[in-house]
Amino acid sequence: MAGLAVAGAVVGTGALALVWPKPDRSLALREEVTAATLAPKPRDSITVLVIGSDAETLSGATNQAAPAGPANSDTLLLVRVNRQGPLQVLQLPSELALSLPGRSEPVALGEIYRQGGAQLTREVVRELLELKDEAPERFIVVPRQALRTLVDGVGGVEVSPPRRMAYKDKSLGYTIDLQSGLQRLSGARVEQMVRFRDKWLGESGRRANQQVVLQGLRERLTQPGQLAQLPALVSAMSSQVETNLSPREMLSLLASALDNPEPMRIQTLPLKPATKEFSQLRQLEANAPRPLWPKP
Repeated sequence: MAGLAVAGAVVGTGALALVWPKPDRSLALREEVTAATLAPKPRDSITVLVIGSDAETLSGATNQAAPAGPANSDTLLLVRVNRQGPLQVLQLPSELALSLPGRSEPVALGEIYRQGGAQLTREVVRELLELKDEAPERFIVVPRQALRTLVDGVGGVEVSPPRRMAYKDKSLGYTIDLQSGLQRLSGARVEQMVRFRDKWLGESGRRANQQVVLQGLRERLTQPGQLAQLPALVSAMSSQVETNLSPREMLSLLASALDNPEPMRIQTLPLKPATKEFSQLRQLEANAPRPLWPKP
């Protein structure tokens, strides 16, 4: 699981500014930082579209992967931070087949970012999931460099890769070499884990690896001493990501997500098996429950 200038139209700040209360200046006087004191929490649920770019940096024109090509979104997550209730994450399959106006052939959801950036991706996801007009209210584009910065900034992530992961691409000079079992991974090795594509499990295996990393990140951030580092980490990542979240809003969402003791709820969309007609693309199950992503 693996692995922001503002792209497209930004949601109006006037209405959304009401969601976040003004910061409490007395917090600066407190010595111990907890999830409850990190930042004022949003007054309502906020949905964030996380776009994991397969480019090294935001300015990277290609994915620097095999097969080589323009940068795509190889990871798409819809994260709902609730004032009450668990943190919700919906994994959006990058191989999901979509029909777009003016296109005779289906297009992979992961290609939408390449064609229209974060704004078009947001609009397509909204229509796909039949979300209300302003959702997802926020987005963040995370290239590989930013993923490594995040993981290294919290001192690594303790995870348990479910299997041996080995891959080598001589043309790119890139190697994946991970053993199974519980271990603490650096940013570079977490990147290896989320990039690894098992020849039998394909993209579903990548999504399983993403879940392991997400759980490990949340557990690491809730450990003593980590929360106090978050303002500096958010600042360090600001030039590496594209987002319409302000640093204060990002800390507010982190505070709300980490202060909730309920387990993270991770879901994915039900897909039909791959067919020759759609090559590597996959369609939604015909009997998929509606709405595709219900509220808690």
